[in-house]
Amino acid sequence: MNEAQISEIVALAWDDETTFDAIEQQFGLSEDEVIKLMRLNMKPSSFRMWRKRVSGRKTKHEAYSKKDDSTKKMVAEEGLEPPTRGL
Repeated sequence: MNEAQISEIVALAWDDETTFDAIEQQFGLSEDEVIKLMRLNMKPSSFRMWRKRVSGRKTKHEAYSKKDDSTKKMVAEEGLEPPTRGL
């Protein structure tokens, strides 16, 4: 894997909208392999911050994201306000 590919994977992994499944489809790396690549190519403090952000984040896993996308689509089509939590 060359530097340009590594840089692109790191950027995609940081992006909240890009799922681990999408990275796997494009580059053939599983979630665990992406985590290892991030660990090797980032400062330890940056890696810890990234892991804290993505751990358990629904948008990083396609199966969970699809559920959220269908809600967003329904809201947009119906012209409804998105649901609020705890307000």
